[in-house]
Amino acid sequence: MPQVLMPKATAVWLVENTTLTFDQISAFTGLHPLEIQAIADGEVAGGMTGLDPTTNGQLTKEEIKRCETDPAGRLKLSPRDVPEPVARSKGPRYTPVAKRQDRPDAIAWLLKVHPELQDSQVAKLVGSTKSTVQSVRDRTHWNMQNVRARDPVTLGLCTLKDLNDAVDRARRKAAREDAARKKAGLPPIDPQAETNAVDPAEADQPDVAPPANANEQHS
Repeated sequence: MPQVLMPKATAVWLVENTTLTFDQISAFTGLHPLEIQAIADGEVAGGMTGLDPTTNGQLTKEEIKRCETDPAGRLKLSPRDVPEPVARSKGPRYTPVAKRQDRPDAIAWLLKVHPELQDSQVAKLVGSTKSTVQSVRDRTHWNMQNVRARDPVTLGLCTLKDLNDAVDRARRKAAREDAARKKAGLPPIDPQAETNAVDPAEADQPDVAPPANANEQHS
């Protein structure tokens, strides 16, 4: 049976943009009705970017309107002729040369919008290194004057699913650590306090080649 792509992100969009009931959204996405209610209350998937199912061919606007006027109705997936995506094998993310100059912009956006992400997560999302992430964070990147925050999903450096999964993992980890520290009577951890030592295995090509007259290479 066909499954909804990215059910949680789809549920977020349906909650925010339709008048469908929790049961209808639950039946379509496969999530529990209580989880749909928690999404609506902001207790789950806070900050997650919703995925419009009409833009990727999973639903039609007419189908949504039909179920909005009939609370007993159930959403039906649109037929898909496109083959399912093949999972990428594990390993370092390859970034095309043409997109490498966009990575500092994507890093700046992630640091600004999702400060809960660790530097290693940011580096993995955009195919960069922790040293480059740190240089953008502390504004010592050699091309910092030209860096402007831009969404890595829009730039094509990562998928919406990868981004939402990384944010979910970071928030779950932070919640566990805060609970443990609270139990021990310690103050919460600063989400940006991360050890940024560079692993030699993470060596990567520079995001953009520095000017020819530069005296030294920067990360």
